[in-house]
Amino acid sequence: VSLEGKPPNPQKSSHSQGLGQTGPRGFCSSAVASTATSSTELDEGSMSQEEDSPGTSQAAPDTENVSVDALDSKVAMLVNFLLLKYQMKEPITEEEMLKIVDSCQAHFPEILVRASERMEIIFGLDLQKVDPANHRYDLLIKLGLTYDGMLHGELGVPKTGILILILGLIFMKGNRATEDEVWEVLNVTGIYSGRKHFMFGEPRKLITEDFVKEKYLEYRQVSNTDPAQFEFLWGPRAHAETTKMKLLEFLAKVHGIDPSSFPSQYEEALQDEEERAQASSARGLSFHGYPKF
Repeated sequence: VSLEGKPPNPQKSSHSQGLGQTGPRGFCSSAVASTATSSTELDEGSMSQEEDSPGTSQAAPDTENVSVDALDSKVAMLVNFLLLKYQMKEPITEEEMLKIVDSCQAHFPEILVRASERMEIIFGLDLQKVDPANHRYDLLIKLGLTYDGMLHGELGVPKTGILILILGLIFMKGNRATEDEVWEVLNVTGIYSGRKHFMFGEPRKLITEDFVKEKYLEYRQVSNTDPAQFEFLWGPRAHAETTKMKLLEFLAKVHGIDPSSFPSQYEEALQDEEERAQASSARGLSFHGYPKF
């Protein structure tokens, strides 16, 4: 998938039905395979152009008078603007965004879609119109999560995108992923253990300490391994705030396929939804199931 905001070619997704052991890993890693490149280009204000695919943008036929580089640049500028607004905790208006795209206002719908998809995939933020009458938007953390990895008083960037990627990998790998598997996927995105990332900082500390401290991940030694090997599982906060179905639906959306394309994970997610519904119903009965006197 492209972080330029273009959905993948549906014709290329048909292979997902027959993915083998490496399928879930590839499914997750390809979701952000160009994170590092795209993130760098966001900072530089320019993007590379990928080949067109069906459904790329409703505005595509109108781009003949605007260069590809110009549109890509406006997408990157809008992403940087949205990120700054999130960091400053300021509301976002359509008027402000139109000023950012400036000479490309005729292509604003396409630019907004592409910028929104980058915010989702790279930073785990969902751009929502919260006040349609006044054309006001807000950026909300995706999938019900409540932690963005930003320290108070520091002008960092949201790190929820990395967390979502790891949670998705864990689920797709059978609810546990070895440390090697996690780094293999992150390496595809340009994130390496022990190497400070220009946007996300020190990734090993973020993943093995910060996400663990916040109870989104469990990090433990695999039994009977010498030398010691470690694995990641969902932490209690991840279970409390999001669901397997939400993760699967998001990953499927990124790839332009249906969640049922992964039958075993889809069945597990459905079962998880049913168990949550039953637990919620039981909690309701415990409070409201007593007869009135």
